[in-house]
Amino acid sequence: MKLPDPIQRTVDALAELPSIGPRQAIRLAFHLISRGKEDIRTLAGAIDDLARIKICDRCFFAHQNSGARCGICEDKNRAQNSIMIVEKETDLLTIENTGKFNGRYLVLGSISKTGILDDSQKLRIQNLKNAIQKELHGQAIQPGSGQAEEIIIAFNPTSAGDFNASILAKDLAPFAKKISRLGRGLPTGGEVEFADDETLGSAIERRS
Repeated sequence: MKLPDPIQRTVDALAELPSIGPRQAIRLAFHLISRGKEDIRTLAGAIDDLARIKICDRCFFAHQNSGARCGICEDKNRAQNSIMIVEKETDLLTIENTGKFNGRYLVLGSISKTGILDDSQKLRIQNLKNAIQKELHGQAIQPGSGQAEEIIIAFNPTSAGDFNASILAKDLAPFAKKISRLGRGLPTGGEVEFADDETLGSAIERRS
């Protein structure tokens, strides 16, 4: 049967979200209806507020600062010469929760199993290379060397993650004194986003 237009539009929008198919989108739409008008308005307002979120021009993490950069990139107490590359924003959040890393980040975006970066990802890597060779906050990462002290590739410990990391490590080798991966405290086949703080913290400390 044909759904009312407002429900169908909601279903279509929800079905485009990651891990949500048409059936689940329909269930979610009817769940929202059952919650009542006030809850629907609250959710709509929260989603509308997302339009005000900015993307950091340095690490590409979301923020709502008045400037162009997020709080992590603006924090002068963090090690500017240590850079961790993650695929997803949720990976960054999980790593931050461990309290074991005090450098800065680059959010690359989910990459394919082939290891081929899309145009947006290539631009992000190029921006990182440019930043390493320039001065940051008035001080060079490593004066005269054109290299960061360390670049950590924090991809998931899967066969695809390992393959992608090896390609990226070769590309970035001239831009860092050391290229490392997270230690194997993470189970093979696992995902950074879902690791507990203790396991992930150990993986950061035992990176190699």
